[in-house]
Amino acid sequence: MARIVDLLAAGRTISFEFFPPKDNEEQRLLTRTIADLQPLRPSFVSVTYRGGRISRERTTRVVVDLLRTTDLTPMPHLTCVAHPRFELGEIIGGFRAAGLENLLALGGDPLPEEESYKELEYASQLVELGRRLGFESIGVAAHPAGHPRSPDLVSDRRYLAAKMTLADFAITQFFFKVEEYQRLRDEMAALGMNKPIIAGIMPITSLTSVQRMAQLSGYAVPDDIVRLVEAGGDDRDEIRKRGIAVATQLCRDLLDAGVPGLHFYTLNFSKATREIYTDLGLER
Repeated sequence: MARIVDLLAAGRTISFEFFPPKDNEEQRLLTRTIADLQPLRPSFVSVTYRGGRISRERTTRVVVDLLRTTDLTPMPHLTCVAHPRFELGEIIGGFRAAGLENLLALGGDPLPEEESYKELEYASQLVELGRRLGFESIGVAAHPAGHPRSPDLVSDRRYLAAKMTLADFAITQFFFKVEEYQRLRDEMAALGMNKPIIAGIMPITSLTSVQRMAQLSGYAVPDDIVRLVEAGGDDRDEIRKRGIAVATQLCRDLLDAGVPGLHFYTLNFSKATREIYTDLGLER
């Protein structure tokens, strides 16, 4: 299986993100979405860690199925907050035993106190554990507007640089202006960090949903983007059309700026991603 760090060294990557299904209906949707997107030949795909400890089985099942039944390169997410250290070690060892070469190490969103573990509090600690257990291609998350729990942007960038020193690449949370990405990249370069930062892309098909997700990550959708999409009125098709146009233009701007990769948050739907892919003329 390809290592993402090697794919990035060879050139630009295009990748998709899925989340593990929680019931049969979601499984059917995911299966259809994977079938729709596989012909686009993504560089890799990632599978989120959805929720707490219960995601251990769900995420593992999806990535192992992708490994065994497709020619895709899957990367599981793993979060510190959902497990004690020994369980994190078991999960990572299981990933390696299954033949997985790539890992996205995350701190994780806060869980209820009774479900949360703090033996490993930070993604950097999870990266170190992953290294000890054999992963040679590990990514981490980057927040263009700063991590929601960072006290300020300066300390956020310093922590991200330290985290990326241990990891091989980063994938950003979604954003909507190329300037946000360029600022992040320039600020990291000023700290001596020039490892690849892949841009996370979220097509707006529902403004309310995107704003809610943005709020959870400590990010505000820019006012001019909100106004542009809201100009579609109550026409859902027009809103969706405008949202896709915003994402497509952002991708064009990022490609012009030399972004090392585009990572599409699909939400387990394929249509928006395929439309953007076609509009951009992306072929591998």
